[in-house]
Amino acid sequence: MCRDEIVLQTELPLPLSARGKVRDIYDAGDQLLFIASDRISAFDCVLPTGIPCKGRVLTQMSLFWFDFLKEIAPSHLLTADLNAYPANLLGWRGLLEGRSMLVKKAEMIEVECVARGYLAGSAWKEYQQQSSICGLPLPPGLRDGERLPEPIFTPALKARAGHDVNVPFEHVEYLLGKDLAGHLRRLTLQIYNRASAYAFEHGIILSDTKFEFGFIDGQLTLADEVLTPDSSRYWPAATYLPGGPQLSFDKQYVRDYLETLDWNKQPPAPALPEEVVLKTSEKYQEAYSRLTGKSLVL
Repeated sequence: MCRDEIVLQTELPLPLSARGKVRDIYDAGDQLLFIASDRISAFDCVLPTGIPCKGRVLTQMSLFWFDFLKEIAPSHLLTADLNAYPANLLGWRGLLEGRSMLVKKAEMIEVECVARGYLAGSAWKEYQQQSSICGLPLPPGLRDGERLPEPIFTPALKARAGHDVNVPFEHVEYLLGKDLAGHLRRLTLQIYNRASAYAFEHGIILSDTKFEFGFIDGQLTLADEVLTPDSSRYWPAATYLPGGPQLSFDKQYVRDYLETLDWNKQPPAPALPEEVVLKTSEKYQEAYSRLTGKSLVL
C-alpha cells in the first residue's frame, strides 16, 4: 500500500497554474509540471477520502501509453526523470517521485475526443432514448455493454461545471473546420484501435476512452493524461457479458457504493469506508500491472 499525500497541501516553489479534481498543474516557465494527486471525484464531486496510489497509477500509465503510441501521435511529455527537473524542485522528491511529469505547453483544443467500441455509460443512456449517439444512428436491439459494429467517434465539449456535453461531429466541424475535425476523428480512432487490440491481448477490454489534443509548434499533439482508468472504461475480458453493467478497473466501485447512500450528489460528498478505498486502489493497480507488465513505482 502506498503512503501518499491524498491532497497536495504544500505549495511548490512554482506558480500554481490550475488545480483540477485530480491534478495540480504548476507553471515552470516554458513548460508545465503535472502532479497527479490521490483525489477522486464521483458525480462531479471531489470526495473527502482519497485513493492511495491512484495518482501514481495515472501518471505511470500515461507514461507507458505515451511511449507505446509515439509512432502514431507525439505527446507533450518532456520527462518524468526527477534528475532532469529544475533545480528548485529537487528538494521535493518525496512528493514528486512516481506521480509527476514535466510537459511542453500546448495550445489546447477545447474538444474531448471520445472513442467508443462498446455501448456503455452516457452512450447507453443516449442510445435508449434516441437509438443513436452524438447523431450517429446505431442498429436496434443493442444491449448495455454490447460491442458496437465498429468503433465510433463521439466528441464532447468541456463544461465549465458538471458533465461534458456530447455533440454531433458536425458541430466539431463548425467549431474547428472540416480538416482539423476530420484529422482528430481519424487520429482518435487510430489510437483507440491500437490500444484496444493491445489491451485485449492482455485480457482487458477497452470499452471507451477520451483524449485531449493541442498544438505545439504547429504540430497536433496528444496531451493531458492518456488511457488511464480515470479517462477510460476498462473491463476484464474474462467476465465480459453484454446485457448489463460490467466489472471494471476504474472508479465504478466507488460510484456503486455511493449509489447505496441517501446522498443527493451535491457537495459535500460523503467519506468512503476503508473497504471501498482499498478495493478501488487494488483495481487501479491491477489495471496498471496487467497492461504494462510492470510494478508501480512507489
